[in-house]
Amino acid sequence: MARKVAYRKRRQNRFGMFLVSLVVVMLLIVVAFNSIGLMAKKESYQQKEAALEEQIAAEQERAQEIEEFEKYTHTKKYIEEVARDKLGLVYEGEILFEDEN
Repeated sequence: MARKVAYRKRRQNRFGMFLVSLVVVMLLIVVAFNSIGLMAKKESYQQKEAALEEQIAAEQERAQEIEEFEKYTHTKKYIEEVARDKLGLVYEGEILFEDEN
């Protein structure tokens, strides 16, 4: 009878080890699938980050151009150009020739 009890304990122990091993393998499989999904998300986020950095660089360049244009609009040269082109003003004694087209 002692042999039967010892045999049962060994059998239960093997079955328990099998179940634990099965659970560990299943967890590894789940972790592997999740890591693949996370890698895909990471790659897409890196692409989005690169696109946003390009947009930031473009906007900074545009802001620099706007700032330079603002400085230019405060110059005498710009005021003269606007007065000539839009208002048709000329200096005293200056002759303006226009096309007839």
